[in-house]
Order: sequence, then structure tokens, then C-alpha cells
Amino acid sequence: MHSLPLYRPAVDAGDLVAIAGQIGLVDGRLVDGGAAGQTEQALANLLSVLDAAGLNTSDVVKVNVYLTTMEHFSIFNEQYNAVFSTEPPARTCVAVHELPLGALVELEAWARRR
Repeated sequence: MHSLPLYRPAVDAGDLVAIAGQIGLVDGRLVDGGAAGQTEQALANLLSVLDAAGLNTSDVVKVNVYLTTMEHFSIFNEQYNAVFSTEPPARTCVAVHELPLGALVELEAWARRR
């Protein structure tokens, strides 16, 4: 029998920090508010992981975004642009069939230590 690996929110890789996918969770439960609420919380979770690693949004070089439907893109994009308002990182955004725990939005990122 295999056990599930422990979740690591970030992994140092030399000058880079890989940040695992962040969804709109608080205390193990998805927040209310649909795509808007989940986007807000996923971004807050991402910022929290960056802060714990001694980084901030200006250190982020790449973000991968997963949405369960592109119908949520404008809602997501408005909040994302507010967080990454200056020197936004490179970004990929794709629609996927399903995300963990029924989430509507997931973000993962790479940041660089300066």
C-alpha cells in the first residue's frame, strides 16, 4: 500500500521557488462566492506562501492558471491584475475538466530569489 505524499506548498530549487497549486481553501474547505470568492482566496493563499518564503509578487516570474471553464476568465483576470498590477509575470491560463475538491480556480507559480 502506498501512502499519499505530504503536501509541500513551496520547494526551494536554488534561485527559484516552485509554489504548488493554490485553490480557494480556508481550513480545508472551499470558500463561498463561486469563482470570484475562490479566486480571491487562491490569490491570498499564493501571497501567504510567497510571504512565508520571504518573497513577494515582484519575485514571481511565471504563473500557471487552471480554470474549470473560461467563462470565469474575466472574473479571475480582474482580481489577478489587481494583485500583479506592476511588472506582471509570464502567465498561462487553461481550462481543465476538474480541479481538486471541486475547486473552480487553481494557481501555481515560480518565483525567483533576488
